[in-house]
Amino acid sequence: MTAISTSRQDTFPKLLAGLAATRPHAPAYREKEYGIWQTYDWAHVAEQVNRLAAGLADLGLGRGERLIVVGDNRPRLYWAMAAAQSLGGVPVPVYQDSVTEELAYVVEHAGARFAIAENQEQIDKLLEIQKAVPALSTLVYDDARGMRHYQGLLSYDEVLERGRKRLAEQPTFVSDQVAKGSGGDDAIMLYTSGTTGRPKGAVLSYDNLVWAARAGAEFDGLEAGDELLSYLPMAWVGDHLFSYAQGYVCGLVVNCPESASTVMTDLREIGPTYYFAPPRVLENLITQVMIRMEDAGVLKRKLFHTFMAHARRVGPELIDGRPVGLLDRLLYRLGDLLVYGPLKNTLGMSRVRVAYTAGEAVGPEIFNFFRALGVNMKQLYGQTEASVFVTIHPNGEVYSDTVGKPVSNVELRIAESGEVLYRSPGVFKEYFKNPQATNDTKTPDGWVHTGDAGYLDDRGHLRIIDRARDVGKLSDGTLFAPKFIENKLKFFPHINEAVAFGDGRDFVTAFVNIDMTAVGDWAERRNIAYASYQELAAHPAVYDLIEGEIGQVNRDLARDPRMAGAQIRRFLILLKALDADDGELTRTNKVRRGFIAERYRTLVEALYGGAKDAHIKVDVTFEDGRKGIIEGTVAIRDLAPQAAAPLRKAG
Repeated sequence: MTAISTSRQDTFPKLLAGLAATRPHAPAYREKEYGIWQTYDWAHVAEQVNRLAAGLADLGLGRGERLIVVGDNRPRLYWAMAAAQSLGGVPVPVYQDSVTEELAYVVEHAGARFAIAENQEQIDKLLEIQKAVPALSTLVYDDARGMRHYQGLLSYDEVLERGRKRLAEQPTFVSDQVAKGSGGDDAIMLYTSGTTGRPKGAVLSYDNLVWAARAGAEFDGLEAGDELLSYLPMAWVGDHLFSYAQGYVCGLVVNCPESASTVMTDLREIGPTYYFAPPRVLENLITQVMIRMEDAGVLKRKLFHTFMAHARRVGPELIDGRPVGLLDRLLYRLGDLLVYGPLKNTLGMSRVRVAYTAGEAVGPEIFNFFRALGVNMKQLYGQTEASVFVTIHPNGEVYSDTVGKPVSNVELRIAESGEVLYRSPGVFKEYFKNPQATNDTKTPDGWVHTGDAGYLDDRGHLRIIDRARDVGKLSDGTLFAPKFIENKLKFFPHINEAVAFGDGRDFVTAFVNIDMTAVGDWAERRNIAYASYQELAAHPAVYDLIEGEIGQVNRDLARDPRMAGAQIRRFLILLKALDADDGELTRTNKVRRGFIAERYRTLVEALYGGAKDAHIKVDVTFEDGRKGIIEGTVAIRDLAPQAAAPLRKAG
């Protein structure tokens, strides 16, 4: 059964009613609690959403009201969004790891009077916010643990009970409200990542999201009953499109993990057929694989590296249906039996039919690793303002250096400046309370400025170079694309994050964050003692390790005549991990480049001033919210440039 398509089902509450009528006993959501998967069918979902909607209406939530939703991926939080929409309300999901100040900005900016939170942790933040934003009057919690002595709050179950009583008196109340909705209504408000300033509230309509969900489903043949694991933040547009919009449009089965720490176990148990992961997750998966291989025996390591080398050569060709010799096919089958199959099973990808990565540029080494295993991994390019979909790799046309072709009804245009613009039915309505930003981003005839630099190649594929504002040149005119360099660095399991500098400078330098797990494992096997991240990051042997990996990146850059002059000449290892709580990353783990350059100006100046080390003192936020200071001397290493590859003569 393919994606449901009925002209009158132009909102998610209407689509839910259709699924409850046509597929009442088909699984819709699963949630793992105490190690056991609980399954909820579409009839149950519709009944819960209707009761919750009636209960919220009894509390005063009406058409146009904003409902804050904050917590981990939980079925009842997804249902809360549908309940608000059933009344004509607009859900506003918020990143669950937001600190109080970040959450307060969203609550106040959205003008929300109502909030539904997962647990005590989120309620505590909302109660603190209430002191400064008294308009936030109604707080509802789902998980009752630790809530016994709290006053003035409502439990989720209490709201359901209110709804049951109201529906007993007015059985058609919610269905009457649902019928009033239309495709042009506001469906959701999602806040942008805020890489350059305050996040903006992007308002998307049902028409935007239903079109995008259907377009994506048709592009890659999603079917009712396809399974996915919903582990990415509910406040992120990708999760909203895949887990929520496509869940209702296609009838997917949405699986919610028990906790962030059990995602890999839950992924293996579910065995999804549909998978999405941003580059950061893929990088972490490869890191885990490489750590395990380092700890394996000599024979196992030899088998792994031998068969992976073969897989990188022929695996992508097999996925795309291109001719592959008989001997290569037989070797790949043997590799699948000994290496690729068990590895895919460990990663929970044995049943994946289609997988996407997006959110930021992904290094070709990372992308090709998964395709080599036989995972149909594709890149897509999208934005919150596009309802996700702008381009996707078609089957048989998957290239690591592109982000695919436009989805149906998407128009692309490259401005004279090199900026990518698009126009589609998924283009957002507006930035809430920010007409200037809306006008700066969206033209009167519907074209959206992406802020990304790119071009269309001769295959009709879009190639993204970098963020337009980040692409620059060295003082000698050499192209400087920092994300391209950073992604090459992050392929190595020992490097968790990197920030490259060079625009307007004589050469490229870099900050490096080590991966604590990978480098810690490496250090323990060499009997290197350390007591903290700071000690490990400063160890000379770790500098030697990272210097060798940067040297490999420089050798790769030297083979590309356009990038040979952008080799990294100096680097340092930061004494702390870059952190969203310190403002260095966004909540979607994107580097806030300008903020980092200013915060660590002393280190940048030392890199370009010829110093051998530099002293740094920075404020940090610990996991429990306490503030502190990290102080120390950071060593700086020099690297000799690699010889550039000679230019090939035309013809």
